[in-house]
Amino acid sequence: MTVLILARDFDPTVDAVISHLTDTDVPVFRTDLRDFPTRLKLAARLEDGRWRGRLWNEHHEVDLAEIRSIWRRNPSTYHLPESMSESVQDVAFREAKLGLGGILAALDVLWVNHPNRCADAIYKPYQWTIARECGLHVADTVITNDADTAAAAIDQWPGTITKLLGPGGFTDNEDRPRSAPTRPITSDDRRDLAGVASTATTLQEQLGKRFEVRLTVIGDSWFPVAIHAHSPAARIDWRTDLEGLSYGAVEVPADVTEGVHRYLDKAGLVLAGIDFVVRPDGRWVFLEANTGPQFGWLAASTGAAMVETLAEVLAKGRR
Repeated sequence: MTVLILARDFDPTVDAVISHLTDTDVPVFRTDLRDFPTRLKLAARLEDGRWRGRLWNEHHEVDLAEIRSIWRRNPSTYHLPESMSESVQDVAFREAKLGLGGILAALDVLWVNHPNRCADAIYKPYQWTIARECGLHVADTVITNDADTAAAAIDQWPGTITKLLGPGGFTDNEDRPRSAPTRPITSDDRRDLAGVASTATTLQEQLGKRFEVRLTVIGDSWFPVAIHAHSPAARIDWRTDLEGLSYGAVEVPADVTEGVHRYLDKAGLVLAGIDFVVRPDGRWVFLEANTGPQFGWLAASTGAAMVETLAEVLAKGRR
């Protein structure tokens, strides 16, 4: 039985998981979705309600019936031949996604995580609603494109932050990499809120914090790590200054444990990186649950057996 891994070519964490699987004699088929349809081939047939067939490239082949589990590790998207016109590429892209993607989604295997569950989790407003329903605390939040609404929210809270709902990385008009981390709203921002009208703008009450927590969940195993910030930038958004961080052990409170179990069950997640702020009064506040979390840096910093645990989950499948 083979583990199918959908990942980009350069990913040291994937390399480490594959190494562990190989050491335990578990076959692996690794590919990136951008290889389809030019390098990755598919032949599938619906027989008695089940898809049968194979995937292959110039190096490897896997029978669909022999796939034990699938790890969807932030793969690139489908890449169509540049000889196609833009309109034809649009159609071919859709058919690739619905064809290969649909067949894989239909396989009765362990997904880490299923693409439908990942699609749900893209929407942070949905995450926050589900988290609250599951008994977790969430920050007071306003999403608006109206300057007056934004002003009222900012005036209501002692401090306000703004953050993107999606990934913080992008490229500017000159194709240079840029980032938009979480940042506080300043008095200058408050005086000119015209930019709020340009899109859905997210504002949150700025929480006092003792430290933050990244809880990495892999199957039935939990790896909670306290993240302590030692610079002004890291105290606002620890992603902006990884050198200004230290890590420590932390125990998850009983009420948070219960809420997270409910959340994972409702969201249908096998793997998640869940971020919390721990307030000065000890209350844990849910920030988000990443369905494709980076965890190699935490494993290296803490010695936690995250790589080995994920390899074991993938090797076991649904048994």
